[in-house]
Amino acid sequence: MLQSFFFGKHLDDEEEIVLVVHKHWLVGLQNLFWPSVVFLGIWSVLAIAPNRYIAYGVSLAAVFVLIWWIRNFMDYYLDAWVITNKGIIDLEWHGWFHRSSARVLYSDLQGVSYEVNGILGTLFGYGHMDIEKISTGTTMGMDYIKKPRKVESIILEGMEKYMHTKNLKDSTVVQTLLAEFVAGSLQKKNAEEQVKKIAPNRRINRELKNKF
Repeated sequence: MLQSFFFGKHLDDEEEIVLVVHKHWLVGLQNLFWPSVVFLGIWSVLAIAPNRYIAYGVSLAAVFVLIWWIRNFMDYYLDAWVITNKGIIDLEWHGWFHRSSARVLYSDLQGVSYEVNGILGTLFGYGHMDIEKISTGTTMGMDYIKKPRKVESIILEGMEKYMHTKNLKDSTVVQTLLAEFVAGSLQKKNAEEQVKKIAPNRRINRELKNKF
């Protein structure tokens, strides 16, 4: 439900979400650490010195810190790859009024590669992943992807299904065109045979008219 709300607007017709890839949850905790600490610290002031004016100040400060917390959460959650049955959508959230999106269809996908580097990456199972485009030769990358090998497998599986479906559609189109061509040829041949049958009768009629 949450994925459909945030990412459904980026989908085309008949496109479905297979997986939404975020950065590792450690990155999310890092982004939310200081807003959470400041938020708790502000309310602790009210516990130490309960006062009506302090309560007003704490409430106002808490609102700003809450906006800070939500902003950092959105920055983590909306910077994602949306893997669909048609391709990969790279989303970036730069602020409340600035977002960007880039799409790579499976038919334009050259290759997928990943790298797990360092002790923390090995222990927590995150790494860097690149996707290379055929048309431009450029790469689209993301750091701190959780279980990059699993993500790679899902992308390759989706690519295989997409190409198989596309080939079936192409073969169906070719068969339809061939069937229409054969039907047209048969109709033309039947029309020519009818003309050949009618032509002698017309000639005989003309000869009879000339005699009488």
